[in-house]
Amino acid sequence: MSGGSGPVLVTGGAGFIGANLADRLAADGHDVVVFDALARPGVERNLAWLEARHPRRVSTVIGDIRDEKAVGKVVRDATAVFHLAAQVAVTTSLVDPVGDFEVNVRGTVNLLEALRRQGRRTPLVFASTNKVYGDLADVPLEIVDDCHLPRDPSIRLNGVDERRPLDFHTPYGCSKGAADQYVLDYARSFDLPTCVLRMSCIYGPRQMGTEDQGWVAHFLIRALAGQPITIYGDGRQVRDILYVADAVEAYVSAWRRIETVKGRAFNLGGGRANAVSLRLLLGHIEQLIGRGVALRFEDWRPGDQRYYVSDAGAARRALHLDEPVAWRDGVARLAAWLREEAAAPLPAAALAEAVS
Repeated sequence: MSGGSGPVLVTGGAGFIGANLADRLAADGHDVVVFDALARPGVERNLAWLEARHPRRVSTVIGDIRDEKAVGKVVRDATAVFHLAAQVAVTTSLVDPVGDFEVNVRGTVNLLEALRRQGRRTPLVFASTNKVYGDLADVPLEIVDDCHLPRDPSIRLNGVDERRPLDFHTPYGCSKGAADQYVLDYARSFDLPTCVLRMSCIYGPRQMGTEDQGWVAHFLIRALAGQPITIYGDGRQVRDILYVADAVEAYVSAWRRIETVKGRAFNLGGGRANAVSLRLLLGHIEQLIGRGVALRFEDWRPGDQRYYVSDAGAARRALHLDEPVAWRDGVARLAAWLREEAAAPLPAAALAEAVS
């Protein structure tokens, strides 16, 4: 792996993916610094879990990615940086576009500038999003078996690849897209070894899902608690979902191969084999819990994609990734983790509290 002998920095390391990544790095024998503002409800649980599992490997710095001095200090000795700190919800970006910009764009530039000024070519792997491709409204769709699917046979077979033009929608799409491009340009302009992973829907243990973000866990949490689930749109929208351990492997592999993949962006998702509609996922959840789930339907939200499936072939080849966990198995694992966290069986209110 590229870098020196200092700790690995994970910004947003108390979040869902960040905590899983920090756990993997510590288990691999790396010292890890978690840098997190603890702004998202529930992440303190992830941090406590990390510190209990790796008391000698994981250290924590509570700080804000918008704080230039704090960022400069925390990167000083880092041997590598995984940048996952972000404002992650489209809905929040529509309410507070300036705050969304400050976290996602200014925070990322703060980090890149701190690394550039050091002159040590510290590797950075950035968590981007499929939202950089917009709502894909130009892709003609048809309804097949309760799913929105592309008419184009190539897209239907393979998904969306990195040749797709960027098309930022919503302030969130703009801020993450701008950060994505800054990360790539710092490789080009300043020879920083950076790589971008444009993630589809990641799910798995330690995900505290809400309506705004982390919908797979959110559906399970509501279903296990016997609470209704709100669907925005018709429920036929399709996403490829990726189990978090597979996502973590991609991040670690990008660091291992940073000199080969620097300056590149990769789509990261479950691919066609793990593409599901919301309705299909809900049917599987009903089978897992042994009862029906009450649904409410609301209008489509701004920027919602009716179809998005990653063509992750480039990432699998360049990063030497194995086939991902099958989605039915992964969702069953997440359901088991949620039950364990809630010490099931418990009343619905207790379950909701345990995973909030």
